[in-house]
Amino acid sequence: MNYNVKFSQSYLFFLFILTFLSCKQGTKPDVTAIQLDVKIDRFDRDLYLRKDKDIKQTDELLQKKYGAFYDDYIHRMVGNESYSPDEILATLFKDQAYYDLNKEVDSIFPNLVPIEKDLTQTFKYIKYYYPKSQVPRFISFVSGFSVQTPIGNDYMGIGLDMFLGKDSKFYRAIVESVPLYLSKRFSPQYIVPRLTETYAREELFAERDQDRTLLAKMIHNGKILYFMDRVLADNVPDSVKIGYTAKQLEWCKTFESDIWGYYLQNDLLFETDYQKIQVFLSEGPFTPGLGERNESAPKLGIWTGWQIVRKYMEENPSVTLQQLMVEKDTQKVLQASKYKPK
Repeated sequence: MNYNVKFSQSYLFFLFILTFLSCKQGTKPDVTAIQLDVKIDRFDRDLYLRKDKDIKQTDELLQKKYGAFYDDYIHRMVGNESYSPDEILATLFKDQAYYDLNKEVDSIFPNLVPIEKDLTQTFKYIKYYYPKSQVPRFISFVSGFSVQTPIGNDYMGIGLDMFLGKDSKFYRAIVESVPLYLSKRFSPQYIVPRLTETYAREELFAERDQDRTLLAKMIHNGKILYFMDRVLADNVPDSVKIGYTAKQLEWCKTFESDIWGYYLQNDLLFETDYQKIQVFLSEGPFTPGLGERNESAPKLGIWTGWQIVRKYMEENPSVTLQQLMVEKDTQKVLQASKYKPK
């Protein structure tokens, strides 16, 4: 479910280890002098602990503490404008599923210290490259699987119920709305990469409306993933950024030249018909039309764009991250990358 407060539900942030170590494009900069200490406000606990309290007082306290996030939570995540906050809270507190889900979340996330530490380091790198960037307020919550990493006015939310671990009993129960190829990625290790990608897409590098060719979309998505290479910790595997199983990733590596040849033979690089190119950009269990027995990886255009951008930066070491991210000439990036997989 998506919302109109810049909530992003792209699932580009996941899965398996790419043994090719090109993600390590250079030594990480020294950011020890950057003063930053990210903390996550636990709205999920603040709300749950008020379950037996006066509802009107609860509404007032949470509104005061969480402001815009609380409004979005009440009216966009767990309810809508047709009901008052009091009515929505009363309904929520009567729901046994709400209690069960909070109990599970609390067992998986007794504290968020490791996540806070990783977020601090990642946003130090972001501040190093983009000093004027604003670090949002991070707020954790439980919404019954309605949204994962929303962005609103001055906040980023963390839907902890969508990071419980791939074997969670809850995900098997919601398979009709959240297929297993997505929920198998809903584990704690994906929280920081997921937030990083969402922040990059929504706050730093919005896709231009005029970039409608498959090549332009490849390069844009490749830039996002390369940005993640540079600001996430070196021990974050490529799998957690791109979202493939080990088998899918191996398939991409094995058939990289064939994938590239398919684009060229079908004149797809400069195609602008979204119906024709979306199959190479969209999430799914595989890419229809490529590979045998549905063994191909999904969103192959995004993966290819990542490889092009990495090759471009490898071939042009004088280009800075900032210069890469503002480069609008996608054909220039492709040509200067000398990307010709064999």
